[in-house]
Amino acid sequence: MSEIDVEAVESVTPTVDAPEYVLYGGKGGVGKTTMAAATALSSAREGTATLCVSTDPAHSLSDALGREVPATPGRIDDEHPLYGAEIDPDNLEGGPFGGAGADGAGGMGGMGGLGELLGGENPMQPGSMPGADEAAAFQLLLQYMDDDRFERVVVDTAPTGHTLRLLELPDVMDSMVGKLLSLRERMSGMMGSITGMFGGDGPSEAEMEQGMDSLRDLSAKVERLRGVLTDPAKTDFRVVMIPESMSVTESKRLVSQLGEFNIPVGTVVVNRVMQPLTDVADTDAEWFVAPDLNNCEFCQRRWEVQRGALSEAQELFRGHDVKRVPLFAQEVHGEAPLRVVAACLD
Repeated sequence: MSEIDVEAVESVTPTVDAPEYVLYGGKGGVGKTTMAAATALSSAREGTATLCVSTDPAHSLSDALGREVPATPGRIDDEHPLYGAEIDPDNLEGGPFGGAGADGAGGMGGMGGLGELLGGENPMQPGSMPGADEAAAFQLLLQYMDDDRFERVVVDTAPTGHTLRLLELPDVMDSMVGKLLSLRERMSGMMGSITGMFGGDGPSEAEMEQGMDSLRDLSAKVERLRGVLTDPAKTDFRVVMIPESMSVTESKRLVSQLGEFNIPVGTVVVNRVMQPLTDVADTDAEWFVAPDLNNCEFCQRRWEVQRGALSEAQELFRGHDVKRVPLFAQEVHGEAPLRVVAACLD
């Protein structure tokens, strides 16, 4: 019998079974960033050009990956095709939400854009109205999904409320386009006399039409992104939770809300489970310290709470792939622990 070579966990690369787009969502603080970083890192190590992008305003992707992640997509690993971006909606430039586009022409907020159409103020500028930051993140997400450099996009989404507002954007855009088209039809004939009466220049007919074209174009792009997000062959929205009853209930509500948007939830990840690593993944790590469920009374009581929540989760999420990730004794930062997390998600 030939000798079998066994690789140490540090050199094992889990296989990523995932579609083109993987989005991790859930309440704040449950570990979405860790899951996204682990999936993206493992995917890139397989040779798949992967972008890991965070839409959470409170970014921690750089901390999780242990390397600087830029505000726009850039390669963050010299050996593997791993790219990263931490979207900052307060510093967006160019495109439909910013000022001048890449070609110097006005975007929705520049001359000839939506800002001119509405009298010089762009309601879609980040921070100008509730949901504008999510809209800005949505537009950039669409741009990154269309980028030929990336074969897979892994998204660390903002906490649940922000994400749901982002997913509502297509309906908001449909309503906005309809209302503005109606407004334009009613006011176009009056615009010249009104601006002349008050001595203002106002937007020209051409500028108004350019603004409407920008809005129609954005609406079409948002609709296309919705098509991608609702296609289970292309997208897996993974809900992350912790093994506590309240988190289970909140996750059930999120899965239901995502269902209303026709967003496919293929995977539910239960993070910080007080079990030995070998119980939840086909791997081992000498440095992993498991909770002492035999001699530690505190550990035993917490495990009883978790067991109840896990049982509830298994029952509620029948039909979904429920993964468990163990509780680590230290913070999950850097490549070694992220590869262990990836093995749990395999």
